[in-house]
Amino acid sequence: MNRKIAIVTGVSRLKGIGREICCELAKIDFDIFFTYWTEYDQQMPWKANKNEPILIHEEIRELGVKCEKLELDLSKKNAIEILFSEVKNRLGFPLVLVNNAAYSTQTTIDSLTASELNKHYEINLKATTLLTIEFVKQFNFSKNGRIINLSSGQSLGQMSNEIAYAITKGGIETLTCTLSQEIASKGITINSVNPGPNDTGWMDKKMKRELLNQFPMGRIGTPKDTAKLIGFLASEDAEWITGQIIHSEGGFKR
Repeated sequence: MNRKIAIVTGVSRLKGIGREICCELAKIDFDIFFTYWTEYDQQMPWKANKNEPILIHEEIRELGVKCEKLELDLSKKNAIEILFSEVKNRLGFPLVLVNNAAYSTQTTIDSLTASELNKHYEINLKATTLLTIEFVKQFNFSKNGRIINLSSGQSLGQMSNEIAYAITKGGIETLTCTLSQEIASKGITINSVNPGPNDTGWMDKKMKRELLNQFPMGRIGTPKDTAKLIGFLASEDAEWITGQIIHSEGGFKR
């Protein structure tokens, strides 16, 4: 009855930020419920083996906490209701929500279509917003509720060839700032983390060499860098931080 529970969306790859977030939260004694959607990953250049969510599930349990998972397309009707019902039935009421799931394809002014824009909107902005609303509705504690969104630094500069992604992820920062004052009285904080360019398997050697010159600390950001910050924001020590967009980029130079 007294266990801390965290929902983390978009956890499907061993090299991904989602896996590292789950492990970091597990290390600070959170039970974990994560979602994944392998159909999306199979469409992406980096791919993902279908057994990766299973391996992640086992890894989290080995850290001594409870862990449940659900394959779920967050763009589908009733997906949010299904998720929260499963979390409640399998683990209990969540204290933390990490909106990590994202949809991203290359789109330019010449190639962007209504269909592709809608796919980005459904996951990046609509699902994140509806998940946040449902979390607030079901929040069953007096304080220490945490909503942590993943943005991508759209407010810091342009994102070439990813118009749909930039538009929809940019809305996450607005959502974070706008909701912070409305939910503060409910004992819930909401913040957004921008991981910056992160080595999650999508970079080739040439891109790594180019990006490395923009990191003054001499290395590229990793999922663990992001997860450590999210672990802090999920803790009781972060109760006075809300409505913030935190750029965890190691001084990345644009």
